[in-house]
Amino acid sequence: MIIQDFQLERFFAKYEFKAPYLLCSSDCESFTVKQILELEDDAADLGELWLGYTETLGHPDLRVEIANLYKTITYDNVIVTAGAEEAIFIFMNIALKPGDHLIYMSPAYQSLFEIARSIDCELTPWILKEEDGWDADLEELKMAIQPNTRAIVLNNPHNPTGYLMSKEHLAQVVELAKAHDLYILSDEVYRYLEYKEAYRLPAICDLYEKGISLGVMSKAFGLAGLRIGWICTKDQDIFERFASYKDYTSICNSAPSEYLAIVALKNKERLLERNLEIIGNNLRLLDDFFVQYADLLSWHRPRAGSIAFPRLLVDEFIEDFCIRLVEEQGVLLAPGNYYGAGDKNFRIGFGRKNMPQALRLLEDYLQKYYR
Repeated sequence: MIIQDFQLERFFAKYEFKAPYLLCSSDCESFTVKQILELEDDAADLGELWLGYTETLGHPDLRVEIANLYKTITYDNVIVTAGAEEAIFIFMNIALKPGDHLIYMSPAYQSLFEIARSIDCELTPWILKEEDGWDADLEELKMAIQPNTRAIVLNNPHNPTGYLMSKEHLAQVVELAKAHDLYILSDEVYRYLEYKEAYRLPAICDLYEKGISLGVMSKAFGLAGLRIGWICTKDQDIFERFASYKDYTSICNSAPSEYLAIVALKNKERLLERNLEIIGNNLRLLDDFFVQYADLLSWHRPRAGSIAFPRLLVDEFIEDFCIRLVEEQGVLLAPGNYYGAGDKNFRIGFGRKNMPQALRLLEDYLQKYYR
């Protein structure tokens, strides 16, 4: 395998832990270990936790809590992974072979297609159109399917745009996959961050036998440091091959991380309520901000998640704009060119408590250079 550099992560490696304000954060405000343990009166003393090997598939109690996030899934359909990235890596390597064809929603987080490229798969982006509010054309998906198409990669709610397809649209995608006997890998890491519960889509693992739902503690639950992700699927062949391949990656997960994830998921309503409150407050500030700076920036307000993908309207390459901003103001945005989205868009994150301060510094920057 020869794989290209993960461009966005290389950019973050340079700035993420130096910039005082991460205005591009994809995850929500995190918690301390103490805050998580205080969610349950009978939580065990973490200092007494046994630090031996854990079960390859994940702690049974954690798999039960993950299964509770879905409608038709049991813990026997769940495999716990080292974050979402391990899950993506394993799926691509067990479901695809050289010469297979993969369709993915674009713009995209690079690993959702780059791993397939590294094993010599053919790729077709299913392009979300900014002029249509980041909606995607189902007819274009139909035309993209080839005799060697093996899988479709979905991302709902979408990173980086905040787009969320309709339930009707998703049902049509599933029917199309069934007709061609395709896998659907569905990145659902922002699920449960819909601004209205009625917007929430069914999980792909609940809709389709060859559907693989990807989840993680990092985004909606704000616990990126646990490095706990998972897949859920009823496809027994994929499940068994996934479990076998994991013996060559992480083998098993961190015992403290699994324990804290169990506590968090038992109290998921409290975590989600807090994070949605932060998002709601920040969105109101962003609504006013984009009205005030409509001559410089445009955006499509998202329907879910903690991120959006605004457009810079001035004549400047977006990466140059972002680098000058972080170097002068200490505010980090994610350039859209790292999502294969041209040279004008950027990812903005609004799941953190300090977003108002970061936004004021961005305003100072806009005032200095463009007003």
